[in-house]
Formats: sequence, structure tokens, C-alpha cells
Amino acid sequence: MTSRTSTADRVVQSVCPFCAVGCGQKVYVENERVTQIEGDPDSPISRGRLCPKGASSEQLVNNPLRQTTVRYRAPYASDWQDLDRDTAIDMIADRFIEARRDHWQDADAHGRSLRRTMGIASLGGATLDNEENYLIKKLFTAAGAIQIENQARI
Repeated sequence: MTSRTSTADRVVQSVCPFCAVGCGQKVYVENERVTQIEGDPDSPISRGRLCPKGASSEQLVNNPLRQTTVRYRAPYASDWQDLDRDTAIDMIADRFIEARRDHWQDADAHGRSLRRTMGIASLGGATLDNEENYLIKKLFTAAGAIQIENQARI
């Protein structure tokens, strides 16, 4: 008998994707497939513990019903279509630039400088780390967005 983790090719540190606590996880990978996810005892937040949702993360990753392609439904369409990643990224970039351009406010009614857009907003998720939040804040501020929020409150 051997443990489920002894045959792993590598172990990757990660963060639980469910809530804003940010519990550390060890992800065991064998042949480029996740075989087990456990609590990371080196995590100062969870010290190796996971709640029931975090403990079921492996099932989330390996679920046969999990979407692994980019899906797109055009406005007013009833069917979804698959897109390649580069096409989807280009569509997002085009819409981002268009929203910025169409909703740009250079000055208010009194001539005071605004230099902002009300057409772009950002809502960050609970599993973003400090570095990701920093980069998102810099990107959206440079684009002129002022509605930048993160739902994590811990």
C-alpha cells in the first residue's frame, strides 16, 4: 500500500479557490494530471487545514463536466460557440479600448480636469494575491478607470 501522494511527479503550492481566507494548498501532479490536493502545513493562514470545500478541490479540477474551452454567446444569440484563446483575448481587448474611448471624461461641466472613464470597472476575486491586485490596480488606474474594487475583505 502507498499513499495517494507518493507517486506524484511534482508538488505545486496554490491557494484554495473558494473563499477570501486564502488557505494554502499542496497540489500533487502526476503525468500532468492533478491527483490530490491537500492543505499546506507551511501556510501561515490555514496551517495545513482545509474546510470541506477546500478539501474537495481535486474534484473541481478533475470534474468531467468542467469547461476547458472558451465559450462565447453573441448578443441576442441562443447558442454558444467555442473560440480559440487568442480570438477571445482580442475581443476583450477591443471591447476594453472601445469602452474606454466611448465613455472618456476629459473635464467636468466647470472645466476641471477629470481624465477618467466610467465605462470600465474592475471587481477582483478572493483568491487574487497581493501582487495580482497591485498589477490590476495599476492597469485599471492607467486606463483611467476609477471603479476598482475587490470583494475580499479580510
